[in-house]
Amino acid sequence: MRKLQELITALPEGFKLEDYQIYPESINRLDDSWIFMVKVEGTDYLAVIGELTKKFKGKDGSGFLLADLNHENASVLREIFPFTAPSAVLGAERTFGVGDRLGIACFGHIRVFREYDARPVFAQQSIRELNLTQRSFADVLDAVTFAVFREGFRNGFGADGDHLKKPEEVEAALECGYTMITLDLSDHINKGDVPDLEIPAEIRQRYLQKTFDVEGEKIAFSEADLKECLHVYGKALNFAAVIYHEYIAPAGGRINFEVSIDETELPTTPAQHYFVANELTVAGVKVDTLAPRFCGEFQKGIDYIGDLERFEEELKIHAAIARKFGYRLSIHSGSDKFSIFELIGKHTRGRFHVKTAGTNWLEAMRLVAMKDPGLYREIHAYALEKFPEAKAFYHVTTDLGRIPKLETVSDEDLPLYFQNDDARQLIHITYGFILNAKNENGSYRFKTRLYELWRKHEDLYSEMLYKHIGKHLKLLYSGSNQGGVEDEI
Repeated sequence: MRKLQELITALPEGFKLEDYQIYPESINRLDDSWIFMVKVEGTDYLAVIGELTKKFKGKDGSGFLLADLNHENASVLREIFPFTAPSAVLGAERTFGVGDRLGIACFGHIRVFREYDARPVFAQQSIRELNLTQRSFADVLDAVTFAVFREGFRNGFGADGDHLKKPEEVEAALECGYTMITLDLSDHINKGDVPDLEIPAEIRQRYLQKTFDVEGEKIAFSEADLKECLHVYGKALNFAAVIYHEYIAPAGGRINFEVSIDETELPTTPAQHYFVANELTVAGVKVDTLAPRFCGEFQKGIDYIGDLERFEEELKIHAAIARKFGYRLSIHSGSDKFSIFELIGKHTRGRFHVKTAGTNWLEAMRLVAMKDPGLYREIHAYALEKFPEAKAFYHVTTDLGRIPKLETVSDEDLPLYFQNDDARQLIHITYGFILNAKNENGSYRFKTRLYELWRKHEDLYSEMLYKHIGKHLKLLYSGSNQGGVEDEI
């Protein structure tokens, strides 16, 4: 409140307080200048007073500048206030990625990470998600920059170019200022029968007739094991080394590097994990996190499917291998995996990286079901039409027959769809079609109405995310006995 009082005394005569809603946490003073965020008729702007008005682009407001929340102004903001720019955060004990497909979820995420010491990765988007939402790396980061500034969040955050597969994708993310690259090796991982490969002499010497002790777990390789490792991961490891040495190593620690080998059908065995980790080390590749393919199913927007006892036994070994090689496990498709979060917290000893994305979209759509039943019914029906096309982008086992038909569900019960796994996946994977659907005149069929609704109920959406993402963190911390919030979220 003190900042607000000081700002009020510095406001020019042309600034009529009754016309603006000032966000108190956004108030910053730099020499003789003030910069803060305001809401005018439902739209947020940067308000600038003093010499800093020369740096931003906007319209004159009689003694102050009213600047749009665009890329040019976001770039200036990151230059002036480093806390609004991403940094390499994977050096922290615990990190958590919260992809936001809509550019409106960060306010709720910030509430969570004020209460937990896990460092957030607020900007996290894959090429697939960018294409389906028609956004860019810059769009995603700019939305986070303005949210962090508005809320005065100074604890730091990361920006992850997620599941990138090509050098040009890595370049694009880095050029936009992203501080983390998740390299998806799936295009270079071989499948199918293992040919009768010739095992190179140096590989034989490294692995055959040796036993590797990893926290009491014995790992050994037969010739057949090595041939399989080379067949499955050989090209992928070479590609990872090229990307690392060309793009990551020259940054001198300013860019975090994650390797993803999870986008495959078969689980990563402990021996394969050890082989991948060891060969990356031999190649001089330093990874901060690595995502193996765990046993069971990590499907989008629903809980873990699989044998929990087997998962725990294999998780123990994977976590031990990660500790041996000095990185942390990364858990992909981590949204709503509530049955395994305590196990992850426990066996990683509180050192984890978990990624979520689609669950934020589902909470946004649950809000629609709560506040505009008619709009939700239109979207649900459209999603059923588009589901066969959407399945091409995601692995799900959705059974549409298990989803109650719209005509049997009352308006009051529409939010209950989000307690049904099949309905959750229906809405989860059709987001791109829903957001991009257009009428015959070229106008958006749903998108404009959706954003109007979400802006109107921004506080409620933030509260919903605070509780939902908070539940993820609470369980992870519970398993690792790490300190978080004491009260129920």
